[in-house]
Amino acid sequence: MSKPADKPEVVQLPAEPPVAVPASHRRIAAQRVREARDRLTSTSGTRPAFDRELLRQYAQTRLSASYVVMLLVVASGLLFGFWMQPVSAAAWTCGMLCIHAVTIRNCRRFLLEKPSLTRTRKWRTQFVLLDLFYGLCWTTILIHPASPDAVSNALMMFLILLVIAVSSMLAASLPIAALAATAPVTAAIALNFVLSGSFDNYVLALLAVAAEGYFALLAHRLHSTTLATLEARAEKDALIGELEQAKAISDEARHRAESANVAKSRFLAQMSHELRTPLNAILGFSEVMKSEIFGAHTVPVYKEYSADIHNSGVHLLNLINEILDLSRIEAGRYELNEEAVSLVHVVADCHHLLKLRASSRGITIHEVFEQGMPRIWGDERATRQIVLNLLSNSIKFTPQGGEIWLKAGWTASGGQYLSVKDTGSGIAEDEIPIVLASFGQGSNSIKSAEQGAGLGLPIAKSLIDMHGGTFTLKSKLRIGTEVIITFPPERVMSALAPMAEEAPPLQPETAGTATADDKRRPRNKPIMSAGTGL
Repeated sequence: MSKPADKPEVVQLPAEPPVAVPASHRRIAAQRVREARDRLTSTSGTRPAFDRELLRQYAQTRLSASYVVMLLVVASGLLFGFWMQPVSAAAWTCGMLCIHAVTIRNCRRFLLEKPSLTRTRKWRTQFVLLDLFYGLCWTTILIHPASPDAVSNALMMFLILLVIAVSSMLAASLPIAALAATAPVTAAIALNFVLSGSFDNYVLALLAVAAEGYFALLAHRLHSTTLATLEARAEKDALIGELEQAKAISDEARHRAESANVAKSRFLAQMSHELRTPLNAILGFSEVMKSEIFGAHTVPVYKEYSADIHNSGVHLLNLINEILDLSRIEAGRYELNEEAVSLVHVVADCHHLLKLRASSRGITIHEVFEQGMPRIWGDERATRQIVLNLLSNSIKFTPQGGEIWLKAGWTASGGQYLSVKDTGSGIAEDEIPIVLASFGQGSNSIKSAEQGAGLGLPIAKSLIDMHGGTFTLKSKLRIGTEVIITFPPERVMSALAPMAEEAPPLQPETAGTATADDKRRPRNKPIMSAGTGL
């Protein structure tokens, strides 16, 4: 018993990782496949849609030149009447007019018919056959012995050139039809001249063949130009379609983004509101533990831990309040509680609140206020938040021993402005749009030990925009930053008595109180006062 042969060992090679094909290459490949498939279904080598358009131009050209062709046929019949029997010339003229009438009728039917790939092929065949019959009819009258008269030969040559030129131009959209209409005519006239046996007629025959080649080349060039025009128009229509589709997709994406943004703002507002409830308990109990109301801690370090918990809770509460305000502004749910507000007193009050923080860092704050400034019509809480945000940022990014200037005065147009200028590290010019965006932070803010959420400037800008004012940020690296906000002239209430510069700062609980005259004053018709420019 023979030992079975060992089976060959099959070695499996590791599969090559798939190569990612770019989307542009896939799109180009798909377009080539589609064009190749269209050429396989077309008899002319072009796309079927172009075949239909070329036939449409052919039919329109035939219809527009129908009277010219009729005039050419009748004139040729009259001319041939001098060389042959008048009856034969008349019969030939009638036959040519009949073929021409059938061609015109078919062209009109083709233009009125609905586009169809099968019908386009049939119409193309019919037009080629009609042009072939048209050329053969010209051949029947041209086949006769050449006249020894040089004038007759010249007239014959002129006529044949005219026929070839007209037929080539009329059938330029369909080159095979132009060839079918002119080739028999050229062959007949060339054969007629060659059979005469003279050198002059040989030259005329060669000239006829050259004319046929020239007009055939001209017809091909016209066909190529027409086809290129159609392709360019098709590409333009395709691009317009793609642009419209891209615009629709972009609009849909924009609507989705806006909906998502509103949903995000609502979510932040809801979550911020829910988070403040447990934070109040954390702040309350941590403050009780830090103050040791119920007795001293047995372990002293617990007091420090309680203070850290309280400070962290306050910081977190401030961030939540900022997020809540920003979400309300973006969702369009922030409403201004407008009343008479003194910009100078709000700025002075905010300075008083942050003076201790600035002093602990050795920062000097200078106040430069114009005297006799009336109140403005606006939201005191929003104005106070704007000033606090701007002044807090200046203190945060101003090094020890730096200076801050608070200026308030008149604008050139009669409004009021506030300027907060510091000698801090500054902001790079390309980072200004970043810091003005929500949650945006510059490189200096990231390096700073006191990092925030990046909401102070965006909230301030949004609030001043709601008052119809302007927000301007100017900054240079290692020099400092200046933020200028302006309130429009229509918010200045000059009818109220001007407030003395040495008046004490308003307390938080009384700063928003307005007189009865202030509240009765219409908002849209305040009296503007003139002032110095910014």
